[in-house]
This record gives sequence, C-alpha cells and structure tokens, in this order.
Amino acid sequence: MLNHVPPGAIPEPVLELCRRIERGGYRAWVVGGSLRDVLMRRTPKDWDLATSATPEQVMGLFRRVIPTGLQHGTVTVVFGDSSYEVTTLRGEGGYSDGRRPDEVFFITDIERDLARRDFTVNALAYDPIEDRLVDPFGGLKDMGARVLRTVGRPEERFGEDGLRVLRAARFVATLELSLDEATKRAIPSTLESFKKVSPERVRDEWMKSFAAKRPSIAFDVMRETGILAVTCPVLLEQYGCKQNKWHAYDVWRHTMECMDACERGPIHRLAGLLHDIGKPATREMSDKTNDYTFFNHEQVGAKMADGFLRQYRFSTEEREHVVELVRNHLICYTSDWSDAAVRRFVKRVGLDRVDDLLALGRADAIGKGRPIEGDLENLDELRLRIEKVLDEGSALSTRDLKVDGKDVMAQLGIPPSRFVGEVLEALLQRVLEEPSLNEREELLAEIGPVAKELRA
Repeated sequence: MLNHVPPGAIPEPVLELCRRIERGGYRAWVVGGSLRDVLMRRTPKDWDLATSATPEQVMGLFRRVIPTGLQHGTVTVVFGDSSYEVTTLRGEGGYSDGRRPDEVFFITDIERDLARRDFTVNALAYDPIEDRLVDPFGGLKDMGARVLRTVGRPEERFGEDGLRVLRAARFVATLELSLDEATKRAIPSTLESFKKVSPERVRDEWMKSFAAKRPSIAFDVMRETGILAVTCPVLLEQYGCKQNKWHAYDVWRHTMECMDACERGPIHRLAGLLHDIGKPATREMSDKTNDYTFFNHEQVGAKMADGFLRQYRFSTEEREHVVELVRNHLICYTSDWSDAAVRRFVKRVGLDRVDDLLALGRADAIGKGRPIEGDLENLDELRLRIEKVLDEGSALSTRDLKVDGKDVMAQLGIPPSRFVGEVLEALLQRVLEEPSLNEREELLAEIGPVAKELRA
C-alpha cells in the first residue's frame, strides 16, 4: 500500500483531462476505485474524475462528450481512444427507494463529495495538478490495516443504497481486506434496503465477486450476515450438511473450495458454486453402507440452478451453460470405457462445454479436501481420449453427418417436421457407435430402415 501517488501512476490522457478542466477555471480530481487501486498497487480498470465544473461546463470544454447521467452530474468524455466518466461534485438527499438519492445538488467542496461515498478506501481524491491527496475519512489508514469500513455510520450508508452490503462482501474478497466489525454488525439490520435491489444489480455484483482470487471469502460474508438468505436461501441448506466419508468438508465448505478451484472465469465459478445445490434435498442415509447418499442430486440441482439463474436475469447462453455443467458434473469415467462411450459422452455434454466440465470435475475433486485416489488421473486420461476422438474427426453432432435434413425429406418423401430431426439423431447414434458409417451412401441407405424403426 502506498501513502502517495507515485510519478507516472496517472496516465497522460487523464492528466491532460485534468489540465483542460483546470485551464477552464475549474478543479479536477482522480477519485474512486481507480485511485484506490493505484494506492493499493493494483491496476485500475478505468479512470473516474470528479470536478467542480457542472456537466454543462464540462461539455463546453471537450469536443466529444456523452451526457450519460446529467441528472446525477455525470458525463462521459471521449478522449483519444478511451472514455472517462467525469462527475460534478455533489451532495445528496435521502434514498427512499434504497437505490438512488431523491435529490442531487452540485457543490464545490471535495470533502463534502467524498462524505457521500460508501467505504473509506473509496473516499479519497487526488489532484494531479497540485499533487495533493485528499483523505478526510482515514482511507489510507484502513488500507494499511487491510480493513474495509464505511464512511460514517454503517447503518446510514447501507440504508441509503441497499447494494452496498453486497459490495462490502465483494470488496473483502477482491481487495483482500477484512470487514470492520461495526460494519459487519450493521448489515443484518439493513437488509430491508437490500431487498429493494434489482436482480440485475445483484447478479453483476456476484459476477464481480467471482473475479477474486478466493470468491469464497465474499460468499462466507454473505452467509454470515444474512445477505445470502435474501438472494439464494437454498444455498444456506448446504451449511452443516454432512457428506459421505470420502469428503473432508460439509457441503458448504466443499462448495466454497470447489468454486475457488474453478479457474476458467466467472461463469465457471458460478457453476462451481451451484454444482451441488441439489445435495441437501436428496441426502439420505444408506442402510447398506451406513453412509450418506445423494441420489440424482445433479438432476435436481440442474433444475434448481435453472430457476435461480432465471430469477437473477442471467442470459440464456449463460444459464444453459451453467445448468448443463451442473447436470453433468458427475463424471464417472473409468479406463474400460469404449471409444463409443467417449464419443457419446462428448455428444451428451456438448463439445463447447467439455473443457469447462473437465475443469469443474477437477475442482470438484480438489474441493473434497481429500480427493479419492485416481480421480484426477481419470480426468486426465479422459481428456486425452477426448482429444484423440476429436483428432480423428468423429461425428459428434447431426451437423457432422454426411447427410442432412433435405436428404431425409427426399428419401422419405416427407415435408419438414420434427421427425426429420429424430431420424438424423438416430443416424448419429449409429455413427457414434461405428464412425465408419459416416459416409454419404451408407447413411442414405440407412434412412429408410431407421425411419421404419422409429415409426414402429
């Protein structure tokens, strides 16, 4: 952590923006997450500026300006190849909707502007022209102590904008901070405000949390403070739900370890979070083994995951990808699988999901705390066998067949219908068993007998 902004840390385009605003007779500061990241030796994703100029005055200083949020004092200045948000210093009225202030008024005092911000580590400003750092709420001290603390009373900050409790959970994970005890204690009493937050905003915070080295830190905070009881209460059923003897953890801890071990991006980690969501609902004690079983939990979990992902407005592509990973996450591969079984596996999972599924299987094994002997080796062997199948050019979908729907309709003398697809699918199943059948003349000869079998 730095207690000053080092020379060269602010990019030249940002400095020039500040200079132009200063030459226009106004003040400009680098603020928010970009300044926080510089001071914490992190790489800022973007740069935000605060200014004493009104939005209209800013628009008069630059050639290309987008009025992205005039009512809140924000414009986007397009400068060179990048865009920069420039926001007028402001004060705010109450937050009756738990999201946006009822009133915004412009001010010229940077410290008053910083007073409305959420956490002390975000309530700093830097004037690059005067080389002056403004820190009225002890953000530098909290950075040094690795603590996340609200500006002022946490009950007030969380009551103003309900999303801030979720941002607190996210920041402790992504910034690798500990949550100030008073700040943490205030969260349960302010969840009514959080309940007003739209599903889309919650979803976006979850996705940002998945970018942390260990997103489990954020989800542990969500569980402990009641946030998760609002967003996805079914996940709480995992806590304390004991597993079978092969696991070192209960379902919750296993889920957290699995999620952290997922390395293929936010959507992959979302699948890791949800992969065992069906376990508590399917847990039973086996009389034969005197151990817990979770029969069909992957199918139950896929349905539950689908409902959650719909509720929180994930895209159709994201939802289908995650649901299929949950549905297929039990990979029961053994070395005696035939090549046809490998091809059927790839066909069932989908070629575009195979890599994510194998990586999820690896994370699932690691997340047990004591992986079963051979689990990881089997996954490695399966990957090699899949690569071999792909190298051989095996048909894995109806698009890979040497005939298509037009051929089926011509051979059978039928119009377009669902039956055409059923015939193609049946042909594919034969080719999966015997790849040499994927020749045009062979398949044309098979269309009639296949259709007859399907109609029988």
